[in-house]
Amino acid sequence: MKRTLFALLWAAPLAAVAACPPLLNHQVPALMGGKLNLCEYSGKAVVVVNTASECGFTPQYKTLQKLWQDYRAKGLVVVGFPSDDFNQELDKDADVASFCQSNYGVSFPMSSRVKVRGSDAHPFYQALAEASGTTPKWNFYKYVISADGKTVTAFSSLTRPDSAEFLKAVGAALPR
Repeated sequence: MKRTLFALLWAAPLAAVAACPPLLNHQVPALMGGKLNLCEYSGKAVVVVNTASECGFTPQYKTLQKLWQDYRAKGLVVVGFPSDDFNQELDKDADVASFCQSNYGVSFPMSSRVKVRGSDAHPFYQALAEASGTTPKWNFYKYVISADGKTVTAFSSLTRPDSAEFLKAVGAALPR
């Protein structure tokens, strides 16, 4: 009996790891400390967006927050990745967090500042580039990852998170 219970306790975490799509098999530092384990989003549609606090597209935070609130119960998670790759992000994570919360009420998960382009891009962004065939061209470049983690659709910064095209992709990516 003890051996069976022990086997079950060890098998459950291993099964959860095995179920994680390779694309989401990454951890990133969280904006306010700790880690974001992207495997926790397995089975959900994921909107990934590289953000910057001092960009003309920064007001998209408001629409991304609304998107997350409206679709969260349907199986969507929005994850922001602050980046200074385009020289428009605040210098400190605490300042980014304060800016996002006080100006846009952002409560969706956010990573610490990361590189999203080039050879020193975070491994998750390298995997996104490989899966989608494109890297961020500017701040607020968006990726929609299907709930099974196999399909990635990229959207330019010009595509608003409430546009019909983007919402159609989000709808198609949601768990069935």
